[in-house]
Amino acid sequence: MAFWWVNHKQTRDHEVRGGYLWSPMRNANGARNQTYENMRLVRPGDIVFSYAHGQIGAIGRVTEAATACPKPDEFGDVGGYWSNEGWMVEVDFRDAPRSFRPSQNMEAIEPFLPERYSPIQTNGHGNQGCYLAGISDALGHLLLALTGTEQIADGDLAPAIEAGESTRPDVLEDIHRIEGDDSLTVTQRLQLAKARVGQGLFRKRVIVLDGACRVTGVTDTRVLVASHIKPWREADNADRLNGNNGILLSPHVDALFDEELLSFEDDGHMLVHPSLSPDVLYRWSINPARRVEPFRDEQRAFLARHRELFAQKAR
Repeated sequence: MAFWWVNHKQTRDHEVRGGYLWSPMRNANGARNQTYENMRLVRPGDIVFSYAHGQIGAIGRVTEAATACPKPDEFGDVGGYWSNEGWMVEVDFRDAPRSFRPSQNMEAIEPFLPERYSPIQTNGHGNQGCYLAGISDALGHLLLALTGTEQIADGDLAPAIEAGESTRPDVLEDIHRIEGDDSLTVTQRLQLAKARVGQGLFRKRVIVLDGACRVTGVTDTRVLVASHIKPWREADNADRLNGNNGILLSPHVDALFDEELLSFEDDGHMLVHPSLSPDVLYRWSINPARRVEPFRDEQRAFLARHRELFAQKAR
């Protein structure tokens, strides 16, 4: 297990909430950047300290090593000079029990800072040229103590267990089709294959936009499914990666939504198919009269198609 320090002031909220780190592969001028190269050295189980706005406020455990990934859409105009091609590392972030400002603890921290590629300056301010820095075990354990998470190394932050589609024959067939499509880049093939099982960039985008199950209100994203609203079989590749074509649901709710036994009006009214036994709803504690949060304008075209399929389903 290794320790890492990430400086992500501009993208902190997207990355911590979405559960990932993202960096371009190189500087805007094409030059190599060691702190971007560090993304490829991260391994599952490593610990990441999130530094933004002058403080360390979140801690995460890496759940998946770096993969090539386009710049997340949710970054918007931030980093407009960055290349669209980059690295993504999946991290299960949690708020630190006790956030703190390194600038107020430099006497303890400074002796352990790396000589090269240090994440902060000697005055305690972040090093703007550094995104992801490797730090020593000694500094890592000191930061754990300062944030009140001394036991994290022993498993207090377990790797996330993300819910997703099973490897059904139709899913495997779609993945094989993606892998054999020479018109796609390696990055596109990887992200589309992940999107097919509700993971990768698509899942991160859905989590950033929703953050909780529409029906149950569960916010622990480790146990939620990022489901496509407009079915995969009808969507083009852009829609397959579009977070607005996604909905975050608890697994039992997703099972009904995926089978078009449950759908929604734009204003959040729930629609239940006549063929679905009320006993299923009762046993799964789903109240069909409950109105969920209204859907965003960007979701409504996808949702309209889901309602059409819901209406066409045989009774």
